[in-house]
Amino acid sequence: MMTPEQAVFASILICVAGAALTLLTARNRTLAGWIAFLVTAATSTLIFIAVATVLAGGASAGSEVFCKVPSIGFALRLHVDGLTALFLMLAALIAVPASFYSIAYMKHYAEYGVARYYPYFLLFLAAMYGLLSTTDMMWFFFIFWQMMTLPGYALIRFEHKKPENVRAANKFLLMMQIACAATLIGAEILAGAGASANSSAGVKYDFDTVSANLPALLHAQPVLAALAFGLFLAGFGIKMGMWPFGQVWLPDAHPAAPSPVSAMLSGVMIKTGVYGVMRYFLWLVPAGGQADFPLARWGLVVAALGTISLFTGTMQALKQEQTKRLLAFHSIGQVGYILLGFGACMALLPAAGPAAASLAALAMIGALFHTLNHGVFKALLFLNAGSMLHATGTQDLNKMGGLLKYMPLTAATALVASLSISGVPLFSGFASKWTIYVATVQGSSLAGYLSVCAAIAILTSALTLASFVKFFGASFLSRTSALVKERAAGRGRLEVGAMMQMPQLLLALICLMFGIMPAIGYGLVHAALAASPQGFGKTLGGAPAFSGGLWTGLSGVESHSIFVPLALLAVLGLAFLAARFISRLGAAPSRAAPPWLCGYAREAECNRYVAHGYYGEIKRYFRWLGGAPPAPSVNSAAPKEH
Repeated sequence: MMTPEQAVFASILICVAGAALTLLTARNRTLAGWIAFLVTAATSTLIFIAVATVLAGGASAGSEVFCKVPSIGFALRLHVDGLTALFLMLAALIAVPASFYSIAYMKHYAEYGVARYYPYFLLFLAAMYGLLSTTDMMWFFFIFWQMMTLPGYALIRFEHKKPENVRAANKFLLMMQIACAATLIGAEILAGAGASANSSAGVKYDFDTVSANLPALLHAQPVLAALAFGLFLAGFGIKMGMWPFGQVWLPDAHPAAPSPVSAMLSGVMIKTGVYGVMRYFLWLVPAGGQADFPLARWGLVVAALGTISLFTGTMQALKQEQTKRLLAFHSIGQVGYILLGFGACMALLPAAGPAAASLAALAMIGALFHTLNHGVFKALLFLNAGSMLHATGTQDLNKMGGLLKYMPLTAATALVASLSISGVPLFSGFASKWTIYVATVQGSSLAGYLSVCAAIAILTSALTLASFVKFFGASFLSRTSALVKERAAGRGRLEVGAMMQMPQLLLALICLMFGIMPAIGYGLVHAALAASPQGFGKTLGGAPAFSGGLWTGLSGVESHSIFVPLALLAVLGLAFLAARFISRLGAAPSRAAPPWLCGYAREAECNRYVAHGYYGEIKRYFRWLGGAPPAPSVNSAAPKEH
C-alpha cells in the first residue's frame, strides 16, 4: 500500500508523463483528449485514496523525502495532512469533469492545435498537486509555482491570435511572478532570521523547521515577522484574487482561457492562494509562539479585506454583460466570503472560553466548506458558459435569449449553479454562507466589527442573486434573440452533446447534495481539521463546532442557529402545494400570446429586454467602484467550427 505522500508523488509523475504522451499524440485531437482524461482520472483515483486514508485514519507523523540536496537546502518533502487532503480532493474533483468536457469542446478550435492545450493542462494539474503538498517553502515551492504559472500562461493565451487574450495572459504572468516573489521573500525572512542548527542539515526551508524556529523570531523581532506575514498575505492574496489585486488580472484571464481551463482557474487554482494563507497563518505558528503572534489583529485585517472583496467583486460583476467576465468578477466576490470566514476564525481563536473556540471552528468550517462549494458551482458555471459559447458563438449576454427552449439540460444545470452561488436555501452555497453568517453574527459579541462584516455579506448575497437573475434571465428566459434563431436554424440543435452534458450534470448533482445534505460537507471539513493538529489547527480540530446527522444539517452550535434542510424542504413543498391549490380555485384560463407593442410596432430585436438594461440605477450610483464592461467586440468571438 502506498502512503498518501507516495500517492501524490506518483500522481505528479503520471501527469508529467501524460503531458509528454499527449504532446506526441497531439495530431489526433480525440486520442490526445482521451489520454489526458485517463491520466487525470488515474491521478484523481490515487488522490481520492490518499484523501480517504488521511481523513479516516489521520495524517502520518512527518513528511516524506523524495529528493534532497542538503548543501543548499533543496529537498522535495511531501506531507498530506487533513488541510492538504481537502484541497487535493477539490483539485481532483474538478479536474476530472473539466478534462472530460475538453474532449468534445476542443474539437471546435480548428485553428489551434491541442499540443498547446493538453500537455499544459496536465502540467498545470501536477503543479497543483505538488504545491498543495510540498513542505519546502523555497525551492520546490518555487518549482511548483512556476509549473502552475507557465502552463497557466500558455493556456490563457491559447487563442493567441486574439490580442486581448495575449494581454490577459501577460497580466496573469506578471501578477503571478510578483506573488511568487512576495511569498519567497517572506519565507527567506522567516528561515533566515530564525535559522538554527537544523539549517545545516539541508532543511532550512522546511515548513516544520521554520515553524520550530518561529517562536524566537516572534519574541525577538516581531516587526520582521509581521513583514514576512504581510508578504504572505499579499502573495497568496494575488493568487486568490483578493481585493485589490484580483481586479488587475482575474477578470481578463478567465474569459480568455478555454472554458474547461476557466473552470480549473476559478475552481481550483485560486484556491491554492486560499490554502497558502490558511496554512501559513494558522498552521505555521506552533504552540510555543502563539502568545507572541497577534492573531486577532491579523483576523481583523483578513476579515476586512474579505468584506471589501466580496462587496466590490459582486458589485463589479453586476455591471458585466459578458458571461465569463461576469463569472470572473464573482470569483473575487466569493473568495471574499472565504476570507471573511477565515478572518473571523482568526479573530475569535484567541478569545477565552469554549464558546469562542466553537465559533472559531465554525467560522473555519464555513470558510473551508465554501471553498469546496465555490470550486464546484463556479466550475459548473464556467462549463455552462462554454456550452453557451459553443451554441451561440458569443459571450455577449445582450445577444442571447430564449436558450431554455434549445438547451434545456444546460439551462437546468446553470439554474442549479446560479442558485448555489446566490446562497438560495437547499443549494450548496446557502449551507456554507449560512455557517459563515452564524459565526460572524454570534462572534460579534467578542469582535464587534464582525456584525458589520456579516451585514455587508448578507446584503451582497442578495446582489449576487440579482446578478444571476440577469445572467440566467437574459440568456435562457428572455425572448429568443435573432442570433439564437439564426444559429438554431443553421445547426438544427443548440444543446451540446452528451460528453459536454455529463460533466455539467455531475457538478450540478454535487451542488444539490451539499445543499440538501450539508452534513456531508461539514463532516469532510471537520475530519480535515481533526487530521491537521499542528499550530492553531489543534484547537480547531478539537472544538465541537456542530452536531447533526445526514439530513439534519447544522445544529447544536452553542444551542443556537439551527439549520435543518429536510424541515426547510418540507415547508417549501407545503407552501408550493398551497399556492398551487389556491391558484386552481379560480379556474382562470391561461393562454400564450405574442407581446403587445402598442398596436403599431412589429416585434423586433430592439424591443427585446437585454442584459444591458438590468439595474441601470445601481450601476450608475456605484460607478465609482470601477469594473466597467469592455467594448462589445471584446471576448465575443467563439471558436470556429468545422
